[in-house]
Amino acid sequence: MIPSHPLLRHSLAALSLLTAAASAQDVLEPLLVTGKAENLLGEADSASKGQSDREELLDRPYLRRGELLEVVPGMIVTQHAGGGKANQYFVRGYNLDHGTDFGIFVDGMPANYRSHGHGQGYADMNFLIPEFVQRLDYEKGPFDSRMGDLTTAGSAEFSLVNSLDRGFASFAFGEDEYLRAVFGDSVKAGIGTLTFGGEATYYNGPWLLEENAHRFNGLLRWHTGDDDNFLNFTLLGYQAEWTSSDQIPERAILSGQIDRFGYLDPTNGGQSQRYSLSMNWGHLANDVRWRGNAYVGYYDLDLYSNFTYFLDDPVNGDQFRQSDQRIFFGGEVSATLENRSLFGAPTDYTFGFQTRNDVIWDLELARTKARADVNPIRSDDVITGSYSVFAMAKTKWNDGFRTEAGVRADAFYFDVDSDNPANSGNEWDAIAVPKLNLIFGPWHDTEYYLNLGGGFHSNDARGVFTRIDPNDGVTPVMPVDPLVHTWGSELGVRHQWGDCLTTTAALWYLYSESELIYVGDAGNVEAGPSTDRYGLELTGYWRPNSWFSLDAEIALSKGRYTDTSAGPWVENQVPLVIASGITVGEKLGPYGALRVRYFSERPLTANKGVQSEDSLQVNLRTGYRLENWDFAIDVLNLLDRKDNDIEYYYTSRLPGEPAAGIDDVHLHPTEPRTIRASVTYYW
Repeated sequence: MIPSHPLLRHSLAALSLLTAAASAQDVLEPLLVTGKAENLLGEADSASKGQSDREELLDRPYLRRGELLEVVPGMIVTQHAGGGKANQYFVRGYNLDHGTDFGIFVDGMPANYRSHGHGQGYADMNFLIPEFVQRLDYEKGPFDSRMGDLTTAGSAEFSLVNSLDRGFASFAFGEDEYLRAVFGDSVKAGIGTLTFGGEATYYNGPWLLEENAHRFNGLLRWHTGDDDNFLNFTLLGYQAEWTSSDQIPERAILSGQIDRFGYLDPTNGGQSQRYSLSMNWGHLANDVRWRGNAYVGYYDLDLYSNFTYFLDDPVNGDQFRQSDQRIFFGGEVSATLENRSLFGAPTDYTFGFQTRNDVIWDLELARTKARADVNPIRSDDVITGSYSVFAMAKTKWNDGFRTEAGVRADAFYFDVDSDNPANSGNEWDAIAVPKLNLIFGPWHDTEYYLNLGGGFHSNDARGVFTRIDPNDGVTPVMPVDPLVHTWGSELGVRHQWGDCLTTTAALWYLYSESELIYVGDAGNVEAGPSTDRYGLELTGYWRPNSWFSLDAEIALSKGRYTDTSAGPWVENQVPLVIASGITVGEKLGPYGALRVRYFSERPLTANKGVQSEDSLQVNLRTGYRLENWDFAIDVLNLLDRKDNDIEYYYTSRLPGEPAAGIDDVHLHPTEPRTIRASVTYYW
């Protein structure tokens, strides 16, 4: 049974250590605690809601910037292809692919893309520069009225800095030709502050096929005001190119045909760019708190992949191109009426409107050879738009009971102009979902939560109108529903042991009416059965003083299909995730951070006939800070474990193998132990 797993026993012991440490709090001097150890009693509406500040995020050693999201308890961030592509995400029994069902936002601007060329909800975080992130707020489940499409499993919102305390310039270098330069500063500009910065990164990676990945990022933000009344404008830019080894068949490694870090198609890879302009505004007057944001941006991607090698086309191979080019724009405006009354109880009412629109052209899928088109599969122009209203009431009924009740309604418009008229069309659809959060306490520094709510998942617009399989132009296929209901519940508890130790526990359940996901390399949509997911999360965060912090997180989850004819288990769900870390050091002098992340075996087939291997990664950072200098060394995958970032089980064919191909595990290995050094100068 899982509870007997040694890593789980050790992590439970770590949580026990955190709890026992609470008895020492009375003798410690008061400390202003921020980040995940901050006291959220009376503020949080669920046990699984939390936040991490700039200090915590930048103290973490990480291989790729997407791993900043691993601050979310139970979240795993990996990669199955080149470094310029969106990461692979796992949380709460979901294999989120590249972002489906977990919403990622930057100052209110969504990072997930609907009807994306590579997969619904695709969220590429490479446009973020970590040094310009001020805070990360996260929550789990469909319980927040502000959160709509693609947020059933949860959401995370990055808040960027309004001003840097000091200007900086940093240079990092490491094994496998890793180079990174980044700078930033803030200056007075009129009635506000102008913050600017840029980043350039180059990396070849440990692969026998050099990744030749280079990335350029830029940021420009003007901000004025305070927490209540403010206005800012932010310009973000990102461009990247890379070569990719992709996932490879295990049989080719075991037979010695290729190295573990080898490749089968040397022409896989891609390029991507993203530019956006966004605005955030806030105003408080007469107990009415106004908030608004608006954004517009341009994005494109050309991605070349080959997952089955020579299964479909023994002559040219199975490489395919996915292209996506779009303009996206939208925004939100809300008004919170504070200090009102409901049946005599103090209540804050919030009313809001959101819209999001994508105008996509050159949404293409084609068979290619060495990045040259061989056979076009489909080409579409797509327009998707959503127009949403939400309302919520936060009421404090007495000192021991408060509620947050809300509802949101979303109207969606889908329009597809396909190269095959049979796969074209337009349609409106709508959905409404209720939310209810009950919060009891705090009593004896303990708060209890019951969360209930509905969510939904939009499907790729192409799947809504596809009636003829674009691969052969003949076979009829069933279109899919535009919107799919999801439902969730959570029972949680949060306890504050003194000022500096926080522990939480959350027992949760999620139901999805269908696992409908666009299959990018096939050009159609597969409709899966409904699913049940449930699990338990335990967390502990201890920060007794300014120079030491300790955290431990355990996430257990299971995902099952309601139709068990092919097997009950949702593929690639992660049953057990454990994360823990220690950070030591003052603002000046020596410092260090050690982090451990474990995720267990998981089913690769619905009957558990094939399972993945587990993974244990340990990352270390050590350094020394002076008044104007910071010297650091990161050792990533400290134990040099030969784990896998990702594993799938499907059919592929290598030259000389049977025409029907061979069912096999396909994997992308974890990078070996990697050492990187950095030096930063502040002024």
